[in-house]
Amino acid sequence: MNLLRALATVSSLTFVSRIFGFVRDALIARAFGAGLATDAFFVAFRIPNLLRRMFAEGAFSQAFVPILAEYRNREGDDKTKALVDCVASALALALVFTALLGIAAAPFIIYVSAPGFSADADKFALTVAMLRITFPYVLFISLVALSAGILNSWSRFAVPAFTPVLLNVSFIVAAAFAAPYFDPPVMALAWAVFAGGALQLAFQLPFLARIGMLPRWRLDLRHPGVTRVLKLMAPALFGVSIGQISLLINTIFASFLVSGSVSWLYYADRLMEFPAGLLGVALGTILLPSLSRYHADANVAEYSRLLDWGLRLTLLVALPAAAALALLALPLITTLFQYGRFTAEDARMTQYALVAYSIGLTGLILVKILAPGFYARQNVVTPVKIGLVTLVATQLMNLAFIGPLGHAGLALAISLGACLNAGLLFRYLRSRGIYTPEPGWGAFVLKVGFAVVLMAAGLWLAAEPGPWWAAAAWRWRVAAIAGLVGLGLVVYGGVLLALGFRLKDFSRRGA
Repeated sequence: MNLLRALATVSSLTFVSRIFGFVRDALIARAFGAGLATDAFFVAFRIPNLLRRMFAEGAFSQAFVPILAEYRNREGDDKTKALVDCVASALALALVFTALLGIAAAPFIIYVSAPGFSADADKFALTVAMLRITFPYVLFISLVALSAGILNSWSRFAVPAFTPVLLNVSFIVAAAFAAPYFDPPVMALAWAVFAGGALQLAFQLPFLARIGMLPRWRLDLRHPGVTRVLKLMAPALFGVSIGQISLLINTIFASFLVSGSVSWLYYADRLMEFPAGLLGVALGTILLPSLSRYHADANVAEYSRLLDWGLRLTLLVALPAAAALALLALPLITTLFQYGRFTAEDARMTQYALVAYSIGLTGLILVKILAPGFYARQNVVTPVKIGLVTLVATQLMNLAFIGPLGHAGLALAISLGACLNAGLLFRYLRSRGIYTPEPGWGAFVLKVGFAVVLMAAGLWLAAEPGPWWAAAAWRWRVAAIAGLVGLGLVVYGGVLLALGFRLKDFSRRGA
């Protein structure tokens, strides 16, 4: 399997999903702006979304995929299918209970996660009502994560990469067409979450059937594979929770700030997640199965080389992306979001958050590359310890930054925390001999850094001033931002070509 080709497939489909995501966010911003209603929805959506990241795509995937790869390599198809059946049955049972509990405890959850909302009875009641609609999303999307882990282990990367498009389509339909039929209109977005989760799960089931891995009910909590997954999940869940708890604490802090703060952070986070998803999530997705197989085969050398390949690709893409996000923050925000009820003040506040997020973009993506280096070895304890240090450091920075910087200080704390997390993960892998850098890193970093500087200079000289973006028609904004992105790609790519970089140099085969 050519990993570069697999990465291109996953990234391109992720790109499609992100484009649909920007369309959805533009429609939401135009229809609802940034205020009480959107703050309520983003909190109601963030809770099940945090559980998705913690449980489904976080702890569960980290525990399940390495063991699934081991079973497939060593035990054969029949035992692998039995593992899938037993894990799916146990997961479904736990998720149904979790969804029912979340619906019943919605007022308490909102009081804890956004205590500032309790001062406004209408805002609090609206958030609770939407959380009760969105909470079953946890059930749907966790089963989607299970099927995605299976499909990725069979190198069927395209299907899981395309699946999130369906959630965005659901949002688009709700914001563009369904909102007038709801009271209040923002309630349509909550139902879009519910429908999008169900659509994603339904889409993946036929592909599981094609590879003979469609789960059947077989509840056996004493199955050795299930026991191992559960043992790995406990520390993994705690470790993943650390990062998500940090985001939740940010929401708590933001709930006490002026109305719109939660929304400004959300829109900035959406832009920051674009390169993070295209590279970080995509690369982490294709690395974990191959790393797991190398570990199962005790191939230490290839394990290290694969990590090296991932780290080089990360710096090659993440550094220019971070620079471009910081320089083009206001043009991007005005082009995508500043329509209808989303004001120039909203754009300016979102810009501050996005610039702060861009500082930690490289660190955030590096975490997604370095963490599989632990999970593939079924070592989840070390990332937990490192995560605890990161959590404490991030909250201390929150307290230091929120006073002078407001909501942007919360984004900056997340960024610096991600850089600290990546640094500690890297140091551990190096000190234990798990990862040994390949020759040529010094020249590689210098060349990439030089290309980033020239690209940044070109963007800074070519970009129109802020007032132009606010006054221009949307067609001119789109044309201008496309031209700037094109300029950045040409300058950066041209400099790398002149310095001797070639695409074939990054070709790599997986296990």
